[in-house]
Amino acid sequence: MSLETAERDPGRPLADRMRPRTIEEYVGQSHIFDPGKPLRSSLERGHVHSMLLWGPPGTGKTTLARLVAACVDAEFKAISAVLAGVKDVREAVANATRIRQVHNRATVLFVDEVHRFNKSQQDAFLPFVEDGTIVFIGATTENPSFEVNNALLSRTRVYVLRPLTREDVLTILCQALADSRRGYGGKVGVVPEAMTMLAEAADGDARRALTFLELAVDLTEADADGVRTVKSATVAEVCSGSARRFDKGGDLFYDQISALHKSVRGSSPDGALYWLTRMLDGGCDPVYIARRIVRMASEDIGNADPRSLQLALDAWEAYERLGAAEGELALAQAVIYLACAPKSNAVYTAHNEAREDARTAGSLEVPMHLRNAPTRLAKALGHGHRYRYAHDEPDGYAAGEVYLPHPLQQRCYYRPVNRGLEIRIREKLDRLRQQDIEAGRED
Repeated sequence: MSLETAERDPGRPLADRMRPRTIEEYVGQSHIFDPGKPLRSSLERGHVHSMLLWGPPGTGKTTLARLVAACVDAEFKAISAVLAGVKDVREAVANATRIRQVHNRATVLFVDEVHRFNKSQQDAFLPFVEDGTIVFIGATTENPSFEVNNALLSRTRVYVLRPLTREDVLTILCQALADSRRGYGGKVGVVPEAMTMLAEAADGDARRALTFLELAVDLTEADADGVRTVKSATVAEVCSGSARRFDKGGDLFYDQISALHKSVRGSSPDGALYWLTRMLDGGCDPVYIARRIVRMASEDIGNADPRSLQLALDAWEAYERLGAAEGELALAQAVIYLACAPKSNAVYTAHNEAREDARTAGSLEVPMHLRNAPTRLAKALGHGHRYRYAHDEPDGYAAGEVYLPHPLQQRCYYRPVNRGLEIRIREKLDRLRQQDIEAGRED
């Protein structure tokens, strides 16, 4: 099939037909593809290098790989890590070797969803990337630092692709409406409000935007002159139920829960509420969020406001009793309260320091006066000897008593901050430590 025939092929989706064919047609990713940027300059000079394209769906990863091959007049071979195996890689490499020997042309091997390949499959590329048999371009929606082998990562340059802006999406939609060869050639109009709705529903994904446009056009009747005008009601019907990007278990998932947690820690109720509703809108399990809220109460508020932990647990229980919609309000109440509460990570820090000592200090013995003495033999061995019962001491505190193993007696894990209830806790501990110092002088 010729290029012209393929472009006009009505059986191909609009998003596929409208793929940019030249650098000038490419929309978005100005941070790496504007004139003067390294990647753009390299391609304009006819130079190409192996790379990893990391970004969410619909941001132009496959299109960019095709443009790279076209710019340097290289053979383009695409495989999907979801469907392919080492055998497919070997066949692609053998074909690339033949093309180089017979036609003296390079081959760009594009591997979509490269993070789906395991270590041995990724290792299969290394010698051929190294000797220049192939120019490797991998596309991934996951962080390559975690999902791509270090050996392969070190032989490629990573380019981060960002979600398209609303203006980028509007530009792409206008191109499709105006293009007479691949798009609608001016025979379709879209009312301004409907165009805005399409751009917003696309959520930064060009493929989604063009798919929605194509569906809306198919649902619109032509007038007597053969012109179709897409209305807002049609777009609303097409876009109903479209979910925001979330990708449970992927980078976007962890980025959003991180944003929620940091908004609470940063005392921003507005930020916390936005990220909570954003995750719920994207389909995150509310019970998972409830668990994270409980964690925030201990990690970032702690004893500065102990009510936070109980409120977080109450919100969790309320959600389980009420279910979705009604129960989500309880989660919102909890994150707003936590965001507004005084902050302290003193418990979190103390726990980590104590855990590290427990892990690294060896099996330190329990001091004799703290040991249990349930039998006559235990008492004869000195267990519990000279233990001071705190309730019998003045003010219920045994000044100077030691409760840590001997090598750790000078350790201080819990250091209350000067915020919330921990102000009073700190004042009390300071008084008790002063009594310890005075008791030590008396001894």
